[in-house]
Amino acid sequence: MKSLLNVDADAKSGVKEVAGEILAIRGGRPLTGRVEVKGAKNLVTKAMVAALLGETASTLRDVPDISDVQVVRSLLEVHGVRVEDGEEEGTLHLDPSGAVAAHFEEIDAHAGASRIPILFCGPLLHLLGEALIPDLGGCRIGDRPINFHMDALRAFGAVVDKSYEGIRITAPNGLHGANIELPYPSVGATEQVLLTAVRAKGTTELRGAAIEPEIMDLIAVLQKMGAIISYEPNRVILIEGVESLRGYDHRAIFDRNEAASWACAALATDGDIFVGGAKQQEMLTFLNVFRKAGGWFDVREDGIQFRRDGALKPVTVETDVHPGFMTDWQQPLIVALTQAEGRSVVHETVYENRLGFTQALNQMGADIVVHPHGIDAPDRRVARRALEQAAVINGPTPLHGADVVVPDLRGGYSYVIAALAAEGESVVRNIGIIRRGYEKFLTKLETLGADFDVVG
Repeated sequence: MKSLLNVDADAKSGVKEVAGEILAIRGGRPLTGRVEVKGAKNLVTKAMVAALLGETASTLRDVPDISDVQVVRSLLEVHGVRVEDGEEEGTLHLDPSGAVAAHFEEIDAHAGASRIPILFCGPLLHLLGEALIPDLGGCRIGDRPINFHMDALRAFGAVVDKSYEGIRITAPNGLHGANIELPYPSVGATEQVLLTAVRAKGTTELRGAAIEPEIMDLIAVLQKMGAIISYEPNRVILIEGVESLRGYDHRAIFDRNEAASWACAALATDGDIFVGGAKQQEMLTFLNVFRKAGGWFDVREDGIQFRRDGALKPVTVETDVHPGFMTDWQQPLIVALTQAEGRSVVHETVYENRLGFTQALNQMGADIVVHPHGIDAPDRRVARRALEQAAVINGPTPLHGADVVVPDLRGGYSYVIAALAAEGESVVRNIGIIRRGYEKFLTKLETLGADFDVVG
């Protein structure tokens, strides 16, 4: 790896991590070696917010060095929370004792395109009686409405006022328990209810809850703090509000999205990658599809090894909420499926715009047809949704280099892997988005033998 930019050395490995935005990638080389995954982005950022609820300091371990974590850290500091790095790498100490209100402008300046400010609402209402939310961003993968969040907060007794600056939420009479039923098991809305209900007066019953492993880990964090939360059958969560909570000491669950991404990279490039820190239980659904597609894996005590097991095979996949096949997994998998011998189908039922990234793959030589209204099939297991799309991937098709622009986090990772699997040189632009969810991304690529330059 060569760079035209300034770089910082990784003290332990000696490998240099670059902060550029454009990669020139020379493909056709298998990725081989070992990478480590830390705590899940989708848990770590929420556990950091949960620290606001404690009357004492919290310690969070296995925190990845990614931009989304930096955004939450900045937002906490704007609200007066003292955030310090621990002696152990990936450890944060969070002390909310000096928490104060912040202005719209401050929140907006630090949040950028992140949607995390909305999850500050419950803790800030309990702590300060007011929460402010600027316009929300996030990856452009479809309409991600905040009405689930607002409806839940109103059910707790919050007052929601909209203005040209954003949304101001207050609780003039405090927050009380509520009976809430989500029309769809939204992860964000479930997190909102949990973070609000734990200190609301009375009992909250949440129906239609998301039950992702990261949600269960957040519940574990809150229970350590003194919350009383029980999970019942059929996506029902009961939360008995308590008057006060203390800080926590918690090691975050591993990032199964990053682990699956590297597994797909091994599949796409015909490589052999050991993902340290990956665990089987949280990846059961992914591992089944990986094996059906012609992948081989070996579960060990300290991680999982991934590689091909002969020719890749076509598969049919339906994305769904947990315990189904995660929507975040389908994008890197589709790259690998371009090399499968036959017709694969991916039904995307969670977000309506998450297949737009396939246009660039077609530019690189793939044969992918997107059906904007989905496809009916007699063997469908996931209920059809009005927003769903489907991608039909015909393979194998040789991939060749192209000039592409990263659209979102998982799509961006997929473009890089496609470029590494392709013959010739590709230019991948806007790679800064990838740092939202992948720690030391370029360092890991170099460790695995990728051939690339940072050119801008």
